Amino acid sequence: MNYIVDLFFPPQCQACSSVLRDHELEICVDCRHHLPLTNYHFQKDQPLARLFFGRIHFEAATSLFYFEKNSRVQSLLHKLKYKRQKSIGITLGTWLALEMKDSNRFHSIDLVVSVPLHKKRLKERGYNQVSPFAKAIANVFDVPFEDSVLIKTKHVKTQVFQTKAERWKSVKYSFEVNNKTLVIGKHVLLVDDLITTGSTIEACAVVLLNAEAKQLSLATIAIASSMFR
Repeated sequence: MNYIVDLFFPPQCQACSSVLRDHELEICVDCRHHLPLTNYHFQKDQPLARLFFGRIHFEAATSLFYFEKNSRVQSLLHKLKYKRQKSIGITLGTWLALEMKDSNRFHSIDLVVSVPLHKKRLKERGYNQVSPFAKAIANVFDVPFEDSVLIKTKHVKTQVFQTKAERWKSVKYSFEVNNKTLVIGKHVLLVDDLITTGSTIEACAVVLLNAEAKQLSLATIAIASSMFR
């Protein structure tokens, strides 16, 4: 049955839409070679962690890709976020997690936690696009994944056109820890899809530390290149 479906509707690369070959899954070989990898997890100076210096201390921090508008990375994130292509999150989460394990910087993680959506946004979208990515990472590390540790208590309008200061003001008091006992004394890996200003990550990190998480690390699918300009 799958053979007949594939014959008339051949699977396409989620990044560039070219028809996948038999040995390719979700992303074609060409895209895997040309997607803009950060390789932060292999770098000693930890450039992503340094972006939060003086605000939040992350034991280790990484993103899989750099993000630019109208790019293959944007196509992947759009399909994951709005087309409910959960398999993209699983593929990218497994890809990144295997590299994270090789780097030995994330070996002491106890718990994986995803950045939440407000219940109104969750109802509109149908699912949290970060969850399949975060769950795949947890599976590779063989640690629990909890998508209900953090809750978003404040619904804010789109932040696309806001400055960094405006975004921080919008999200500063938007998150709470739902079950403190799950994070006390734990090394928590905070996971999100895209970092644009870092405000959401910082707001989530603050409440996790206030809930007595012992250590924090960070992993995302992508980080906006503009963060380094």
